[in-house]
Amino acid sequence: MLLFGLDKSLSSEEGFEQVKACLTSPLAKLVIWGLLSALLYHLVAGVRHLVMDAGVGETLEGGKLGSKIVIVVSAVLIVLLGVWIW
Repeated sequence: MLLFGLDKSLSSEEGFEQVKACLTSPLAKLVIWGLLSALLYHLVAGVRHLVMDAGVGETLEGGKLGSKIVIVVSAVLIVLLGVWIW
């Protein structure tokens, strides 16, 4: 859906205005926020796994602490993303 919007917005000035009007609706903002929230969580969890591959946090206690850190950092980033979108 987002690729269709990108194609339409790049095709003409009228297409850009149509996509811009569509993306200002609260439902579209909610969908975009949901998709980007999932992407942000996935990114933070991936960084955690890269850190674990380097040998940090491989114990049971380290894994539990790492998962809590991932949730907190993701929640902060998701809230900031919501502020930026709205």
